[in-house]
Amino acid sequence: MNAVWIVLPILTLLMFELGLTLEIKDFKLFRQRPYPVFAGLIGQIILLPILAFALGYLFHLEPLFFIGLILIACSPGGSSSNIFSMIAKGDVALSVSLTALSSIITLFTIPVIMEFATQIAGDNSGITIHLPVGSLIIQNLLLMLLPIAIGVLTKRFCPKTAERTHKVLSKVAFPALILLATVFFIQHHETIAAQIGRLGLCITLMILLAMGGGYLISRSMKLNRKEQRTLIIEIGMQNAAQSIAIASSPFIFNNDIIAIPAIIYALMMNIILLVYVGIVKRK
Repeated sequence: MNAVWIVLPILTLLMFELGLTLEIKDFKLFRQRPYPVFAGLIGQIILLPILAFALGYLFHLEPLFFIGLILIACSPGGSSSNIFSMIAKGDVALSVSLTALSSIITLFTIPVIMEFATQIAGDNSGITIHLPVGSLIIQNLLLMLLPIAIGVLTKRFCPKTAERTHKVLSKVAFPALILLATVFFIQHHETIAAQIGRLGLCITLMILLAMGGGYLISRSMKLNRKEQRTLIIEIGMQNAAQSIAIASSPFIFNNDIIAIPAIIYALMMNIILLVYVGIVKRK
């Protein structure tokens, strides 16, 4: 089974479901509360790619894994972060706004960062790694922006339909991700087993440093406790499904090996954030 035919529909489904939870005001929160939104975007758009580049060099990752790590870091926030923020008694409105804004902003930053990453990986390995920027932009517009926009418009003009659809999709989204991860594990279990030590440690360290960076950024801007918790979660949780879609898409990298870091990331991210939420919700 070619996993891409599972990845692309799942990503589209997740983005549409995200759109059903958004309102126009979610994109305008920056005007009302600029500091927490600015802090979150700094962590997601700037801090995470820097961490990924540094850790990729530190762990001497193979070129395809290096590209996969950078791809995770420059992806937008994951839609599940809104649920984690709610459970952790964080600022859910801020979480939703950051997820919405990062999903739009990364449409423009991913091509730039990934073009740079593929050049570095190619120069260091002596092999040519081609990134079709045009195809990447078109796929992101079709699978990210369009489903989100349709979801937002559905909620705006057909609120009852949107509510019913959201109830169904919210129950389907997580099992769909589990199915996706299972297919990749089955297809690439030997490679994953061989690389889980160094690559797993690298990815785990990136998640922990990202969460720590979220804490430091929020503290430096003197944000309240709910905003701090939200930033820690938002900066620590990226959209692994999008990373997998870009890596395995026949129109872009068409390489499942590049998707392996995102599979490991999805597993470790959920474990670490579940532990974090379990700790802070008691406070």
